[in-house]
Order: sequence, then structure tokens, then C-alpha cells
Amino acid sequence: MFGDIMGMMGKIKETQEKIEVTKKRLDTVLVDEQSSDGLLKVTLTANREIKSITLSDDLLQDKEMLEDYLVTVLNNAINKATNVNETELAAIAKDGMPNIPGMDFFK
Repeated sequence: MFGDIMGMMGKIKETQEKIEVTKKRLDTVLVDEQSSDGLLKVTLTANREIKSITLSDDLLQDKEMLEDYLVTVLNNAINKATNVNETELAAIAKDGMPNIPGMDFFK
């Protein structure tokens, strides 16, 4: 029984290390999003850190429009980045979880 527990603890530690490595790697995975008309483009990492915002001079003429574009495009980019982040981390967690009866979190 203790061998099983030690094996599970080792597997959990290994999974935690893989998660940390993946989190660092996700800092280098870039997600791009832009408005439908291409006037605003944003790039962020899969860890949701904004790397760049590029906007057309046309947007500088209308503060309200710029604000609307920023909210929409940034929210879309954050959603994309979150999906990438969660998918990557869930795959590692699922692969690394010990098989404990009744604890099937990732069906």
C-alpha cells in the first residue's frame, strides 16, 4: 500500500513540474486577434499577457469607437488565450493524475 502511495506522490510531483514548464512555455505562445475590419489588432501570450496593440489612425478620431474596439478585441483575444492555456494544462493534468477510483475528474 505504501508503495502505491509513494508512486502516486511521485507521479503528482512529476505532473506539477510538467505544469510549471508548460506555464513558462505558454509565455512564448502568441495569440493574435483583430477587429473584423482590421482596424485594431492585438497580440497576447497564452498566459494572457498583452504583447502588442496596433490600431489604425482612423480609430484615433473617435474615442468611443476606439474604446468599443478595444473591449471587443481584447475580450476575444483573452478568450482565445484562455482556451489555449486551459487545454494545454488540462492535458498535462489528465495525463499525470494517478488512477484513483471515484476520482475521475477529466471524463
